[in-house]
Amino acid sequence: MAVGARSGADGPDRRAEEEQAERGERPDASPEGRDPEGGADPGGAGGGGGGDVTEKKQRSFLKELPILIGVALLLALLIKTFLLQAFSIPSDSMQNTLQRGDRVLVDKLTPWFGSEPERGEVVVFHDPGGWLDESTQSDPGGIAGAFQGFMSFIGLMPSAEDQDLIKRVVAVGGDTVACEKNGPVTVNGKALDERSYIFPGSAPCGPEGFGPVKIPEGRIWVMGDNRQNSLDSRFHQDLEGRGTVPVDQVVGRAVVKAWPIDRWGTLPVPDAFAEKGLAAAPAALGVAGALPLVLWRRRRLTARTEPRAARGRKEAGRSEG
Repeated sequence: MAVGARSGADGPDRRAEEEQAERGERPDASPEGRDPEGGADPGGAGGGGGGDVTEKKQRSFLKELPILIGVALLLALLIKTFLLQAFSIPSDSMQNTLQRGDRVLVDKLTPWFGSEPERGEVVVFHDPGGWLDESTQSDPGGIAGAFQGFMSFIGLMPSAEDQDLIKRVVAVGGDTVACEKNGPVTVNGKALDERSYIFPGSAPCGPEGFGPVKIPEGRIWVMGDNRQNSLDSRFHQDLEGRGTVPVDQVVGRAVVKAWPIDRWGTLPVPDAFAEKGLAAAPAALGVAGALPLVLWRRRRLTARTEPRAARGRKEAGRSEG
């Protein structure tokens, strides 16, 4: 019986494996839960292979995590540099359009394509020189300062060091802006109806008035919506440019109030700046003004050439005679 039992162990299954080995075929899989050596199958029900696979997945994720963070930071930096940047409102000069502490997103893309600020837009611009008191700029320092510096570098927080302001564009290069005492503000002789955006009860330009000021090409005239609490172009006319801001100092146009959530909204151009007749003399008026000069010049040229032609005809008649 012992011999029969042993021969049974080396029976059909053993012979089938030997025949497969002779044909160069891989032996059939071992019974579930066992490897060919007789040990536990790592993928079987009784093995510990599931834990190994999970551990490998965790190690793979930890290796990829720095790459994912690096890509996210790079994208944030590119967006801040070329597309949008967040800015914080530090004062009440733009009430009620913007409140102190609001966060706005500024469009930095369109200036790359040659777009310049237009009347009525709310823009962020660098201090053109002498507008801000540097002593009022505070640096938190320490860990908080380092964190804010890093977040501002990638565009997720405003910088504590940037000397930036936010105002509304009232006039652009070629315009003439003025205001007599308590208003209204006029652009190229056209009075602006600013009731939709200036702070309630705020006079358009105060008791003193200003101007008229001719805006040089490549510069803009800016004013805050809270006219009684805004140190804007009116108060810097003793500086270079007579209170105007160079276009190349404009960071971009504020397009969205992003924070707090309950104040979310866009910042469109008010209807007051879309009225006809606001723009400076258009090309058609320039042509109309030049036409009399052209006609006068033609008459003078004709008057000079007619006597010469007459003399030429007389001389030709004499030669023929």
